[in-house]
Amino acid sequence: MSVGQVLLVAVLAVPALGAVAVAAVPHDRAARLTGVVAAALTLLATVPLVGGDHGWFGYGPRPAVQPWHQLDLPWVPGLDLRFHLGVDGISWPLVVLTALLTLLCCGYTLWRVPDGGSGRALVALLLVVEVGILGTFLALDLVLFFVFFEVVLLPMYAIIAGWGGEDRRRAARKFVLYTLLGSVLLLVGVYVVVAAAGTADLVTLTGGAGLSRGTQLAAFALLALAFAVKSPLWPLHSWLPDAHTQAPTVGSVILAGVLLKMGTYGLIRVAVGVAPEGARWAAPVLGVLAVAAILVGSLVCLAQDELKRLIAYSSVGHMGFVLLGVATLTATGIEAALIGNIAHGVITGLLFFLAGAVKDRTHTGSLAELSGLRETAPRLAGLLGFAAVASLGLPGLAGFWGEAFAVVAAVRRGGGFWVTLAVLAALGGALTAAYFLRLLRQVTHGRPSPAVGRLAPGLAGAELTAWAPLVLLALAVGLAPALVLGYATGPVDALVGVLK
Repeated sequence: MSVGQVLLVAVLAVPALGAVAVAAVPHDRAARLTGVVAAALTLLATVPLVGGDHGWFGYGPRPAVQPWHQLDLPWVPGLDLRFHLGVDGISWPLVVLTALLTLLCCGYTLWRVPDGGSGRALVALLLVVEVGILGTFLALDLVLFFVFFEVVLLPMYAIIAGWGGEDRRRAARKFVLYTLLGSVLLLVGVYVVVAAAGTADLVTLTGGAGLSRGTQLAAFALLALAFAVKSPLWPLHSWLPDAHTQAPTVGSVILAGVLLKMGTYGLIRVAVGVAPEGARWAAPVLGVLAVAAILVGSLVCLAQDELKRLIAYSSVGHMGFVLLGVATLTATGIEAALIGNIAHGVITGLLFFLAGAVKDRTHTGSLAELSGLRETAPRLAGLLGFAAVASLGLPGLAGFWGEAFAVVAAVRRGGGFWVTLAVLAALGGALTAAYFLRLLRQVTHGRPSPAVGRLAPGLAGAELTAWAPLVLLALAVGLAPALVLGYATGPVDALVGVLK
């Protein structure tokens, strides 16, 4: 096996074995420390996956998916299913982000374990979720993709139901029911594609693989709906605010940071790649739904009075910009979706860490009871201000590029329809700034409320350790978007080539 193949196996095997080891260690803190080590080794294994062989030395047309590294082994020979893993410039940034956020969350548990259960069980579940998310981003077999997609469901349910807030069980049930709906649609879509094409290999399937127009339309409708539930995209988003509000801090960070990206990644890699005719057919509808998500998410945020719920609804708007970029079916739009995914994962992960810190200290998430944070905890208020302006799309920070590129892609697509969508999306961007500035005015300014007045001014070292990488990444990606887009240009051009 090559070094790249060993790393692909290690990226999945290390957190899986780590989860087993964590469950086996009897002492709770030692088990949590074991989980941190496993998460750190996983992150170390993901970084060298960048680059590799970009050439194509086979016969016939150049494939649209050209992994830097891949592992292709028989899995179920009787059904011609293969354990096919691979990584390229579309998936690699998401793989690294998943490993980083999991490490930060596991490390955070060394300092604070939420009420509801043992820290050992929580860390083990986080590592199992990591296996499912990483496998989804690495799978190049459609059935294997579905299997990893489903691995995430039960452990995330357990995290919400076991360590969440007062209404955690209802939120967890809602999460499961919606996600199961998406799973059924995904399974039917996978069956339609595999039965018609005779293969589940995503490298072969990308570009349509000779599928008839009717098959592609049906497959795209099923797959797009499945991924819309996971993302979640309006109007299938109603599970998201409850899950985010009730989940423990680390659960919210993983949910917002990378679990939602399974849906948007699947939309690009699977739905658009496998059924390009379906994507062209549905593009106007996707564009309208994207703009509706941006506007509805922003207007709902303007009316929110609970901190975590506001941040959760902001994700609906941000995912709308991602969908708008995909809907244009242009290189600029898909690159906007990719960098929007990474920026949202970094910034919203930081926002949920900060919201959790505020709520743990004050025992409330009501904006009306959180005024004056700047006076009593200036460092915490400053970090919250930084994350908020990054999320509203301030130039120079990571949140700017995805929103700006999505609007530019819609304008470049041309025609009154797409220009109108671009104008409405830009208006949604202005509303995003409005609700985040309203948040900062209510929380950081004014006379300290009784709940805020009791706060100690300092921050724990563990908190700063968990938050610092996200702050630095928000700055780095904002100042140098090529950190993400530089690796994605080739794969995106190849994907757009099969859409024409």
